[in-house]
Amino acid sequence: MENGNGLKKQYGLLMAICMVVGTVVGSGVFFKAQAILDKTSGDMPMGIIAWIIGGAVMICCVLAFCVMAQQYEKVNGLVDYAEATIGNKYAYFMGWFATTIYTPAMTSVLAWLTARYFLTFLVSVNPELELTGNPVTSSETFLLAGFILICVFAVNTLSSKLAGKLQISATFIKLIPLLLMAVVGTIYGLTHNIAGEPTTILSANFATGTGNYSVLFGAVVATAFAYEGWILATSINSEIKNSKKNLPIALILGGIIIIAIYLFYYIGIAGGAPVKTLIEEGTAPAFTTVFGNVLGNILNLFVAVSCLGTLNGLLIGNIRGMYSIAVRGYGPKANLMKQIDPASGMPSNSCIIGLVIVIAWLVYFYGANLTATPWFGIFSFDSSELPIITIYGLYIPMFVQFMRKEKNLPAVKRFVLPALGILGSAFMVIAAIYSHGYMPYKVAQANGEFSCPVLFYLIVFAVIMAIGMLVMNPKKKSSK
Repeated sequence: MENGNGLKKQYGLLMAICMVVGTVVGSGVFFKAQAILDKTSGDMPMGIIAWIIGGAVMICCVLAFCVMAQQYEKVNGLVDYAEATIGNKYAYFMGWFATTIYTPAMTSVLAWLTARYFLTFLVSVNPELELTGNPVTSSETFLLAGFILICVFAVNTLSSKLAGKLQISATFIKLIPLLLMAVVGTIYGLTHNIAGEPTTILSANFATGTGNYSVLFGAVVATAFAYEGWILATSINSEIKNSKKNLPIALILGGIIIIAIYLFYYIGIAGGAPVKTLIEEGTAPAFTTVFGNVLGNILNLFVAVSCLGTLNGLLIGNIRGMYSIAVRGYGPKANLMKQIDPASGMPSNSCIIGLVIVIAWLVYFYGANLTATPWFGIFSFDSSELPIITIYGLYIPMFVQFMRKEKNLPAVKRFVLPALGILGSAFMVIAAIYSHGYMPYKVAQANGEFSCPVLFYLIVFAVIMAIGMLVMNPKKKSSK
């Protein structure tokens, strides 16, 4: 079965749910559990509250987009919704941003993380393995990330069905270390008196109304990257069977599953090792402490597979980016970008451009964040999180226009849910600015000072969007 745009209705509800869960659950929970323990000084109740608030923000936006998913369907959910609520040009800029900044920046980071965890596993198995640095900063990690990107790209472009099976398989595989740690880690902590070790000073202070709320806010900010990515499931809305029914179900069920997984994993990881160890060394020691070196290292390998599944989900959305723009008659070489390969059923030219953009962002991320001397000077910022500022900012006008236009909907769908989406989006923008507003660039060149990552990210954003304006529709411009 095909839709009017040449893409087949090939994915069912299970694939849609796995797309939601798979693009969110991955690297973020492994990274941010450590960060939240650090920010809250190991206060378990405070960390749990932070995960719940971050999940609530995600659900607010999910519910708002569910209403849109029931109303609109074309090629790429996010771009469809922008077109239906505001218009063609806004949809083009939303698609251009998602294709050139948001999705490829996140995808490149996931490629690096997959390579990092895989090399960490290899080093733990063979301590004599020599790298040019540690698995975080080594050039081998960078090169392996590029190789992994190309392999996942090949799977997606040669067979969309195989890519779907990979996404479903990786989603279930990634749940193994999370669920095992959630259950066994909690039991281990209770029986070994580790779970009782985290301090409860912050919780006591909040109970008496004397707590420092900036601590909680900082912890909530740390959940932002862990919860990010669910919107990319809407990129395949035109390929989901009965998408107006199945996509909203997938978004809601997927969101609930994600929150539950994160909460139980966080509780389990805190029971698996002393808080001080987790803060200083990350979550890997908890696996080896609870399960022993052999099984613990195998589960750490599963973490790499978890990141691979997230990478696959992100790439599925990314390589369709130029296609979603081109079918609307916009963008560079629109006729070329919207061609569907008859053998694979995929927009091959769009896929190739998508891969090139991701590799460019991989080079940027490595050079800006992982080298001894940042390659891009004051323009070196964290490309994994700062695009949150602009993606959530772009959602807000869509929610406002939806409330204005959809006069036939009941009040809850027309006003309440979009209003929740506006509040959630505004929170994420403020949270990202609060978290990244001032410093890095290698901590302002070792405190010679001045660096404002948010400002320099916004300059890069403006330049790329200006390029998008220039190539928006060259044929129409030349015909005038």
